[in-house]
Amino acid sequence: MPKTAMVLAAGLGTRMRPLTDTVPKPLVPLSGKPLLDHVLARLAAAGVTRAVVNVHHMADRIEDHVAGCAIPAIEISDERDVLLDTGGGVVRALPGLGPEPFFIHNSDSVWIEGGMPCLEKMIAAWDPEIMDTLLLLAPVTQTLGYSGAGDFVMDAHGLLRRRQEGENVPFVFAGVSIAHPRLFRNAPEGKFSLNLLWDRAISNARAYGVRHEGVWMHVGTPEAVREAEERLRREHA
Repeated sequence: MPKTAMVLAAGLGTRMRPLTDTVPKPLVPLSGKPLLDHVLARLAAAGVTRAVVNVHHMADRIEDHVAGCAIPAIEISDERDVLLDTGGGVVRALPGLGPEPFFIHNSDSVWIEGGMPCLEKMIAAWDPEIMDTLLLLAPVTQTLGYSGAGDFVMDAHGLLRRRQEGENVPFVFAGVSIAHPRLFRNAPEGKFSLNLLWDRAISNARAYGVRHEGVWMHVGTPEAVREAEERLRREHA
């Protein structure tokens, strides 16, 4: 059961402008609470006790915001010198993540649960004997603010393959995964995407998925924030 998480909070948030002209994207409010707080609360509810949060854009603002967070306890991974993308960011943070499997959670991943909470479902599905990574996948038809062609095909056992050129596929990555540290064995140095390591795991039949049963919300623009707030308001009502 993963007790540690990497929260990716170092991005520039350019598509979220003008909101991110004055506040880093992880602190953009959604229903009265910063996006980052939604993520940390969900991780804490899943039993995560420690989270490493990487920072770059408006790093001081994020550091100040999480300074009082007790559950999970927060460690900062500083990327002020260079933005390392998702893969490079995790590699820099590996010493603080420890030797056990851990969550990797985008700081802007928001959803409405359906049945068992998603992170609990991922924990139940995680099998380190056969998996190097386990991705949370949302059916394209159960998303808000997403209009792409999908990312993955998932077979009956959860094994993944990538979307091919010109293909429409049923699942989109929902911003959360579990990773075993061996996923990062022989990883490149510097800036690179997690997609590089996922593709390697797919080729070795070590990448699996879990289906999101609720509604995943792609909160990437100011309009998407408004749409997500309206959907959450209706859900709570």
